[in-house]
Amino acid sequence: MKKTLLGTTALVSAGLVAGPALASDPLTVTVGGTVTAGIYYIDADDVGAVQYNESAVKLVARNIDVKAEGTLDNGMVAGVLATLSLGDDWNTNANNNDATFRELFAYLEGGFGRFEIGGTDGSAFKMHYTSPWFVPGNGVDSPNILNLPSTAAIGRHSTFSLMAADANKVTYFTPRFAGFQLGLSYTPDVSYNGPNPNGLGALPGGTLGRIDNVVEVALNYAGSFGSVDLGVDGFYVTGEGNLGAVANDPEEMGAGLNLGFGGFTFGGAYYKSEDLAVTSVPLPSAANFEEEVWTLGISYATGPWTVGVAYLDDEVSTPGASVDTTTWQTGGGYNLGSGVDIGLDLQMTNVDAGVAGDYDAQSAGLVLSVAF
Repeated sequence: MKKTLLGTTALVSAGLVAGPALASDPLTVTVGGTVTAGIYYIDADDVGAVQYNESAVKLVARNIDVKAEGTLDNGMVAGVLATLSLGDDWNTNANNNDATFRELFAYLEGGFGRFEIGGTDGSAFKMHYTSPWFVPGNGVDSPNILNLPSTAAIGRHSTFSLMAADANKVTYFTPRFAGFQLGLSYTPDVSYNGPNPNGLGALPGGTLGRIDNVVEVALNYAGSFGSVDLGVDGFYVTGEGNLGAVANDPEEMGAGLNLGFGGFTFGGAYYKSEDLAVTSVPLPSAANFEEEVWTLGISYATGPWTVGVAYLDDEVSTPGASVDTTTWQTGGGYNLGSGVDIGLDLQMTNVDAGVAGDYDAQSAGLVLSVAF
């Protein structure tokens, strides 16, 4: 689930000019993306009658980007980003060999900040910092590849806000002032996890089991103090869960930190949600359903080499019961040049499901990641 974070970059500064503005040249179209593949040996405990294969070839193509962008005569920048992926974010497509639009949105930016409208992640996601990724194309927080006993684990394995996912929304990012930036997002409904081609017709409100009117507020800071680079963020997300007369108040909150110095990157993050399951399913407040996730990691890069270690803990709980999933990841990568990286990915996961059992999984993989 890793994506480029807007919070680590400065917005383009430009002035507003009254009246219509036309681009002096057509928008420039570029195509790029990343494909990550790996072969893994997996030693996972059986879960009841379910047995897991001891080997797997994993393939991830989540960010095939088609981008059109240009600078208008008044200095504003306008563009469209269409992101294709193999399957979808949640592997719920009936045919996962299909390529789908995971993101599709338009944007406009200038001295006023940046507006985005369409199917994409909101400000809480894009401005978040977390533990570093050091294996090519994979990390412990929001992993692309995670080898765990999936029938026993029920957590999200992510500190990122996913309530509104890539559903159609509008987002505004302020310019960055003295290192600080504010982001606001509004999603009318979360009937889709991705771009929704809903141009015709009005969507009925109050559909049972759906979350509407999701609001995201995020603030981060990016700056340097001598040889130390600092990034820190906090976010809050709330929505209206439609469960009829049953009280429901789904919400998310989180914070993250990155420190960089002398080739080292240290990062961590914390996340908590209430009345929310499977990223975007509202639950009754009376159930007291909560999820807490935290992660810490450190990486070191020198020349073409990057190595690191990271840990993530994900606990889903209701009164009297909980499922706790913990994952260690270590390994690293070597850059061969021209966007080509090879790496070693070692994972150790434990799922403690209480009276339902305790399950372990270990895996080792050789990874090839190609960016273009």
